[in-house]
Amino acid sequence: MPIYEYKCMKCGEQFEVMQKMSDDPLVECSSCGGDLKKMITNTSFVLKGSGWYVTDYPSSDRKKAMDSKKPVSSCKDKKCDKKKNPLKLDS
Repeated sequence: MPIYEYKCMKCGEQFEVMQKMSDDPLVECSSCGGDLKKMITNTSFVLKGSGWYVTDYPSSDRKKAMDSKKPVSSCKDKKCDKKKNPLKLDS
């Protein structure tokens, strides 16, 4: 279950509550009865280690799949290349 942070607009108290995503947000401070505001905070969830990026699994099958998705140029002539990309500088 996610943890939500609330702040009372009357007394300034801040606290965290574990709630289901389907639960209604809290509206009244248990200390003073003031209005509560749901805070937006940074998550403590961090993805670390291998396996989270495409580059973490460089297998030959993946390389073949990635190469097959690249467009194949039907023109190998330098003149044709300049027509497609007129801003390309000659080396």
